[in-house]
Amino acid sequence: MNIFIINAGQTFAHSGGLFNNSVTEWTQTVLDKNQVAYRTTNINDDYNAFAEVENFKWADIIIYHTPIWWFQVPYRLKQYIDEVFTAGHQNGMYASDGRSRKNPAINYGTGGLMHGKRYMVTTSWNAPDTAFTLPGEFFEQHSVDDGVLFGFHKMNQFTGMDRIPGFHFHDVEKNATEERIANYRQAYMEHVANTVLTVEKEAV
Repeated sequence: MNIFIINAGQTFAHSGGLFNNSVTEWTQTVLDKNQVAYRTTNINDDYNAFAEVENFKWADIIIYHTPIWWFQVPYRLKQYIDEVFTAGHQNGMYASDGRSRKNPAINYGTGGLMHGKRYMVTTSWNAPDTAFTLPGEFFEQHSVDDGVLFGFHKMNQFTGMDRIPGFHFHDVEKNATEERIANYRQAYMEHVANTVLTVEKEAV
C-alpha cells in the first residue's frame, strides 16, 4: 500500500509551519516502522501540478496535515488544491461533476475517479477542544469535521475518496507545553497505527 502525505504547515508571518512539520515526521516514523511506502509534498515548495496528480493516483491513502487559519485552510494549501485538482480533471482524479445533460438536477458530485482510495486529515488549532464542545462557546457545539472542515470533506468525496477518521490538535499555540505536545505525539502515532494501518490491512 502507498501513502501520500501533504504537509500544509505554511510559512507566513509568525507561523513557521513547525508543528505540522513535526506531525509529518510522526507520521513518517510510524510508516517507516511498518515498512509502508510513502511520498511527501510540502506546500511551501515549488511543485508541478501534473506531477502532484500522479502522487494522488499512485497513493492508496492521502494524508493531509494542515493548520487552520481564520477557520479555513492556509491560502497556499488552497492554491495547491485548486491547481492540482484542476490538473486532475479527466486525468485520474475526476471525470466530471457526475450529472448528465438529460437530467442535470441529480447525481452532482458523483464523477470522481478515485474510488477505492481513502484520505485522512489532521488539523492544528489555537482553539481549545472545549470551544467546540461546551454550550455557549464559540463553535456552538459543531465539531471540526461537521463545521469548518465540511467543505474540505466534500471536496475529497467529489473525487470518489472515502474518509478515514482524522485527528485534531487543539490549543497548540497558547497552551503548547512540552507535556501536551508529548501526549499528542503518543496519541496521534497510536491513531495512525490503529486506524490508518488497520485500514490498509483490511484493504489488502
